[in-house]
Amino acid sequence: MTGRGTRETGNGGERYVEEALAMARGEGDPQGGAARTRPVLPQDPDIEEALALVREESPSSPAAPAEASTRGFPAGAGDSPAAPRHRAATSWPRARALAERAARSVPPRAPVTRRPDAALGLVLAAPLPALTDLPSFDTSAMDGWAVAGPGPWDVREEGVLAGHAGHGPLDDGEAVRIATGARVPPDTTAILRSEHGRTDDKGRLHATRDPAHGQDIRPRGQECRSGDHLLSAGTVVTPAVLGLAAAAGYDSLAVLPPPRAEVLVLGDELLTEGLPKDGLIRDALGPMLPPWLRALGAEVLAVRRIADDERALRKAITRSAADLIVTTGGTASGPVDHVHPTLAKLDAELLVDGVQVRPGHPMLLARLGEGRHLVGLPGNPLAAVSGLCTLAEPLLRVLAGRPVPEPYTLPVREAVQGHPHDTRLVPVTVRGEYAVPLHFNGPAMLRGIAAADALAVVPPGGTGPGAELELLDLPWALAGIGVCLA
Repeated sequence: MTGRGTRETGNGGERYVEEALAMARGEGDPQGGAARTRPVLPQDPDIEEALALVREESPSSPAAPAEASTRGFPAGAGDSPAAPRHRAATSWPRARALAERAARSVPPRAPVTRRPDAALGLVLAAPLPALTDLPSFDTSAMDGWAVAGPGPWDVREEGVLAGHAGHGPLDDGEAVRIATGARVPPDTTAILRSEHGRTDDKGRLHATRDPAHGQDIRPRGQECRSGDHLLSAGTVVTPAVLGLAAAAGYDSLAVLPPPRAEVLVLGDELLTEGLPKDGLIRDALGPMLPPWLRALGAEVLAVRRIADDERALRKAITRSAADLIVTTGGTASGPVDHVHPTLAKLDAELLVDGVQVRPGHPMLLARLGEGRHLVGLPGNPLAAVSGLCTLAEPLLRVLAGRPVPEPYTLPVREAVQGHPHDTRLVPVTVRGEYAVPLHFNGPAMLRGIAAADALAVVPPGGTGPGAELELLDLPWALAGIGVCLA
């Protein structure tokens, strides 16, 4: 990143954007000169986005139909994928709120019982009480000797090991070798650590450092008593939660079932192996989306590749058993963009149709029926990531019962160029108390997000160095890569 913001002069970003918009509207050079060459700006928004903005706002654009259809689709949307459509894009904060609201309208599913190893990443459906005291008996916290009374002590021949039956009581002046985790004999006054004791030639134990009464003894119930409240409902099951549940005696956990997701990768131009060739490109979203959705709390039922065929798309949607269908590509108005016509023919309710965010503004959210939704992601990889964070994350978070992440901000080390009117999501890495914007953040690029810790939410117009920006943590930064792959 170069640190150049949108408020540069000369050949900077703001002037370039203004000129690009003016020329796209047919107004010529706003400065009265000849058409200019596009300046080289490593971070400027793609010209396609600027032109798309003009097409959306220009009064010379084809007139929108006087009335929209009753389900949120423009008139003619079900007739032809190339039919002109006019829609008002939703602001980025409102789009996220609408996704949450859509999920809250879904009737809750009954809790399920899972083995602990199958509950990782899910959410507790009920509070977790302790089934026993922890520890359930007095245990030694160190290797050494269990001693009774003041020293020196006569040492019993037999020792006490973890996992063995209880040892008889000690008399004053007696000691016995003991291992960490072993049950402390009755009447023990302290544990003398191995490094703090020595034996004389008569076998008597002497302390080089006198132990305090009760030292290094973990008393029964020190951590909790049977029936104590350990964890609340809604707690995400992490590896530490699994450990606590096992220690407290649980063989299974009551958890909320994960929302079921299915990925439909659309396009004739996608390869699943080998190098790009003959106008074909590798599919990046098919490998990326399933673990990302799992990290957001979903159970991924399948990843299906669908040709650019409206009938095949409609068949895949109607036959899916998923709570959330995620499609890639086909959300614009090109000749093979079949998502809008298909949703119109399925009588789906369009909740979000375009978001004021870059990259990814053609994303959409539709309600297919009671409890079922579809998130349409743009086909460009980073634009698809933007759609995941904007629409899929809040929807899946609510469906999975996960807590709302605490919002936070960090200052950016460099200036970040913004879009003139829309929110922009920029990959950043966190270095100490700063967020550092990363290069390679164009809509079709994954190189920046692959090295990122979070996405910075950049307001319209961009920001200067040191500005505080909201950060969206990437899911593996919170849940861990193990949860992504579980």
